[in-house]
Amino acid sequence: MANEDSVLIGYSDHFEVLRLDRANRHGVVAGATGTGKTVTLQILAQGLSDAGVPVFAADVKGDLSGIAAVGAPNEKMLARAKTMNLEIHPAAAPVIFWDLFGEQGHPVRATISEMGPLLLSRLLELNDVQEGAMNVVFKACDEQGLLLLDLKDLQAALAYASENSKDLGARYGAVAPATIATIQRKLLVLENQGAEQLFGEPALALSDLMRTDSSGRGVINVLAADKLINSPRLYATFLLWLLSELFEELPEVGDPEKPRLAFFFDEAHLLFRDAPRALIEKVEQVVRLIRSKGVGVYFVTQNPADIPETVLGQLGNRIQHALRAYTPMEQRGLKAAGDSFRVNPAFDTVDAIQALGVGEALVSVLDEKGAPTMVQKTLIRPPASRLGPILPAERAAIMASSPVRGLYDKTQDRESAFEMLQARAGKAAAAAEQQAAQAPAPAPRPAPAPRAAPRSNRQSMGETFAKSLLRTIGSTVGRELLRGVMGSLRRR
Repeated sequence: MANEDSVLIGYSDHFEVLRLDRANRHGVVAGATGTGKTVTLQILAQGLSDAGVPVFAADVKGDLSGIAAVGAPNEKMLARAKTMNLEIHPAAAPVIFWDLFGEQGHPVRATISEMGPLLLSRLLELNDVQEGAMNVVFKACDEQGLLLLDLKDLQAALAYASENSKDLGARYGAVAPATIATIQRKLLVLENQGAEQLFGEPALALSDLMRTDSSGRGVINVLAADKLINSPRLYATFLLWLLSELFEELPEVGDPEKPRLAFFFDEAHLLFRDAPRALIEKVEQVVRLIRSKGVGVYFVTQNPADIPETVLGQLGNRIQHALRAYTPMEQRGLKAAGDSFRVNPAFDTVDAIQALGVGEALVSVLDEKGAPTMVQKTLIRPPASRLGPILPAERAAIMASSPVRGLYDKTQDRESAFEMLQARAGKAAAAAEQQAAQAPAPAPRPAPAPRAAPRSNRQSMGETFAKSLLRTIGSTVGRELLRGVMGSLRRR
């Protein structure tokens, strides 16, 4: 049975538990829709919380919010607990609600600089040429100390790059105005999807995701994602950014007695769908190395085949709910799921996956030596918290007493690239006007014969500012900002 060193998952012919000292070795919870993945996520999250481990999880359907309320076990749940020789002790977990849109939780933001060119290019679905142009824009802004905090900063930087593509190309490589224009159009689409609410300040402090309450339980951070999931690329990019920030900022701790944080990535297939090879390699690198930072990553998806083999091979703790296989592709996925387990001679794993009922799963976890246990047919334990979503009034009450109340509610807009570029342009224009006013008046000349009006050679305000700024870039060794494995800016 579970104790203070483990989390109870369910019962086979013995209690199946997740060892806390192996919980940072990552895991996967898989299964078709309606087979019980959310309940499994709920009991894992609450069990880790009870052990003092903070948790981050996305609530894609809204059901996970019930973890913040005391459960009310029904007859079916009580009967299941009895067959497992288990008592249910209804309890709520400590929860902080977050929401990128600031509607069902505290606002959560990242800056453009922290997101970095690689993840932004993924978010905007840029090709290699466009991604190269985005890197040039970030490079120029880094060298000039131009902070990219929100979308208007990025828009200003892109406009500058378009107007000065020739000079930037000579310094960093070709940057075509047409390429910049394409990025600007894609940025407008992203803005129309509500992404402007993600970018800005105050940016999320990772320490606020790693809290414990007064009784020592880990706080469960629930991200409201029922609306966010309608923008799947934004959802996946945000969670990947968060994972990479944890990797960059947390110190090495080796294999701790329990994780410092457990990170559940629901609808994980969205992370890898149509992802370029370079991004998958970055994800593989982060997943491989972040366990030494004390972070356990758990992918929740319909089929393990949704996850690249290079990543799947690093997920030692596995819970497989039922799968159905009607097409050749589904049959290949089913076989791959079965082959990923350590064989149990008592049954055929592939057949067992198809025969599982709701609330049943095949379970294989890592033992004390770090080796996977033999796969077992397991009844998943009933949760102590509520099944299903909480009421809006309950959510509002929890947010009102939240430890981060007031920290993120009001947007800040300090001086950054937009304001700095605007100010420099104004100074350049004023200097040009002053120079024109101080120039001596030309001597009178005979009136020329009438002819077509010549084209004005006077530089526009933007051109005057642009050349001035390029001279500054060319003559100044700017401050190079430190970027991490995902190309995002590391906070100091």
